[in-house]
Amino acid sequence: MFDRLSRSWKLVKASASVLAGDRMLLAFPLASLAALVVVCACFAAPAIGMGALEGLSRRGDIAPGLYALAFLFYFSQYFVIFFFNAALVGAAMMRLDGRSAGFGDGLRIAASRVGAIAGYALVAATVGVVLRVIQERVGFVGRIVVALLGAGWTIATFLVVPVLVARDVGPLDAVKESAALLRKTWGENLIGRVGIAAAFGLVFSVALFLGAGLVVAAMAAGNVYLVAAAFAVALVAVGIAGLVQAALSGIYEAALYRYATTGGETPGFDKADLQLAFGPK
Repeated sequence: MFDRLSRSWKLVKASASVLAGDRMLLAFPLASLAALVVVCACFAAPAIGMGALEGLSRRGDIAPGLYALAFLFYFSQYFVIFFFNAALVGAAMMRLDGRSAGFGDGLRIAASRVGAIAGYALVAATVGVVLRVIQERVGFVGRIVVALLGAGWTIATFLVVPVLVARDVGPLDAVKESAALLRKTWGENLIGRVGIAAAFGLVFSVALFLGAGLVVAAMAAGNVYLVAAAFAVALVAVGIAGLVQAALSGIYEAALYRYATTGGETPGFDKADLQLAFGPK
């Protein structure tokens, strides 16, 4: 267990070294965030107009139209996330192949697979809405079961985007291949993801704690400009941490998938660690 944890952390640190050598990769999660803000803004007015907040507050009294709106929101949100993640993974794969990759290269890769990405977004939106509907109609224990099902879906589809980027397959075949790869990489997959999330959870906590301290100090000084500056610093710190986390996750996905399918050298990654990641369990 500890050997697996140590090996997975080495892979995460190798992903960080790749990012340090090509900070352009941060542009993809930044663009994704900007697009998600636009998506949320586009759905906010219709949701308010249809009384979504009131409907959600009354369990079991949600109009079918709100489910349709929720489905469209899930689909739009997932499409944006998967599209820019595909662009990130595609650029990271080029970088791991020793080729230079610009922002436009990643976008072109994602655009060439836009149909499959939209199909996968449709599948993910359907799963999300179904789980949400079930969650609203079961008790506390049922909600825990639904949460576990959702976590299982997230884990099983961890490598779907690299599959879609690298192969000319549909979304369902990509999900099947991702699940098959999970059986080979379950330790590195889970520990790597948990490791990245835990590390950045700590970063977020520290950033929020320091930001709150700055705000309190600024308020004590009675200077509104210092308060605004303290809020801005805290938001920027959390935002940068979020962008780095998203970029590292994409690079990590690309490295695991690349070795799983080629078995060759991966610049910046120790081949022995990658080989053990796919060894017999």
